[in-house]
Amino acid sequence: QVQFVESGGGLVQPGGSLRVSCAASGIIFSIYHMGWYRQAPGKQREQVASITTRGITNYTDSVKGRFTISRDNTKDTVYLQMNSLKPEDTAVYYCNRPFRPFDNWGQGTQVTVSS
Repeated sequence: QVQFVESGGGLVQPGGSLRVSCAASGIIFSIYHMGWYRQAPGKQREQVASITTRGITNYTDSVKGRFTISRDNTKDTVYLQMNSLKPEDTAVYYCNRPFRPFDNWGQGTQVTVSS
């Protein structure tokens, strides 16, 4: 069954940058679109970025121009480069299939933006 392992989170000051990674297993990674989600305290999980099998990307308005999603099919890994981070970006970040996520979720990686 599919498994996701997210990593790379941490504490960063406002305006800083961070790159989070997600390694997938149990699926033929290259044939799936992939996405990043986040869940802030007291809020519902939201999808923030997606990348198709051909590399076409899409972002929610709040992160456009600041976040970049990419993938490496040789490593079954999807990345999210986050620049110009804001306190409101603080959340646990998860990867999964966009729009129709698999039932299995990883443990996520915590990103905290604070001075």
